[in-house]
Amino acid sequence: QVRLVESGGGLVQAGGSLRLSCAASGSIFRLNVMGWYRQAPGKQRELVATITSGGSTNYADSVKGRFTISRDNAKNTVHLQMNSLKPEDTAVYYCNADLQRTRDIYTRTAYWGQGTQVTVSS
Repeated sequence: QVRLVESGGGLVQAGGSLRLSCAASGSIFRLNVMGWYRQAPGKQRELVATITSGGSTNYADSVKGRFTISRDNAKNTVHLQMNSLKPEDTAVYYCNADLQRTRDIYTRTAYWGQGTQVTVSS
């Protein structure tokens, strides 16, 4: 069984910062791309940022220059440093991991965390 556990959400004023963390645990042979997605009320879930095991990153245009994604491969964790937060960043943030549970390539699956609420007040 694989679990992704997020932490670090909360309430912050516009212009403030938050740091989200996500730890993957369980039967993990290879952890590929990890990322953060978010879903605001009434909207579809959208990509925020991703990072490969080699450290290559990808960001949504709306967060470029404000958010930074990083990971610790030894600890199977991914972080999202969010600076200069705006009210429109308010959403539930979900951690995502593309991983392989065993040497068998057919065990490659995407997993989601339970989500953490980020609320930015104006």
